[in-house]
Amino acid sequence: KWSQNGVTLAGGHGHGGATNQLNSPIGLFVDDDQTVVIADCWNHRIMQWKNGDTTNGRVVAGGTGAGNGLNQLNWPTDVLIGKETDSLIICDYGNRRVVRWSRRLSMDEQRYLYVSGYVKHEVRRYQLGEKNGTLVAGGNEPGDEINQLSYPTYLFVDRQQNVYVSDTRNHRVMRWTQGDKKQGTVIVSGNEEGEEANQFWNPIGLSFDRHGNLYVVDCYNYRVQRFSIK
Repeated sequence: KWSQNGVTLAGGHGHGGATNQLNSPIGLFVDDDQTVVIADCWNHRIMQWKNGDTTNGRVVAGGTGAGNGLNQLNWPTDVLIGKETDSLIICDYGNRRVVRWSRRLSMDEQRYLYVSGYVKHEVRRYQLGEKNGTLVAGGNEPGDEINQLSYPTYLFVDRQQNVYVSDTRNHRVMRWTQGDKKQGTVIVSGNEEGEEANQFWNPIGLSFDRHGNLYVVDCYNYRVQRFSIK
């Protein structure tokens, strides 16, 4: 179970391009040392916040304006850290490319690929090469019941194949237990949209650290929230 009040780790100072601000952040990744890297989409950059530093982040990729140069990004939407090469792997959406920079998909340890169907309000699991996939969450028209999703975006799949979903238009994070596609559980928020510590306004990216704490990109509040596991 997670605390229902989040702590702002990054941003929270309105939208802008300063190092203590974000502008429509989307995806994020949490490293083993609890360093958070964020796809700061409308600033065309990747920001990094070290554990314990909630004041200012550091630009680690892009940040030189939108463009297609090797030192530029154009609407980056997601980022992860490649541990083998200690590099950032970035979905550079506006340039239609994936780039690796020196320092809405998820794959589990069994090599199943999970895809959020944004306009179908569902999540499906695919074996590599499979066309139709298996429904694992939602698929019951858009809505806010516990068997429904409304424009789901980002996913996280744990080792037990539990699926965590940013249920964006419902302003909540849900969990679907492996094997139970009938209904999920609201684990954070589910309140109306807002800017309080227990509210979201269009949550998108989500991730966990090695302690089980949950990190959520709260897009239109221009912040990243951490929810501590109890």
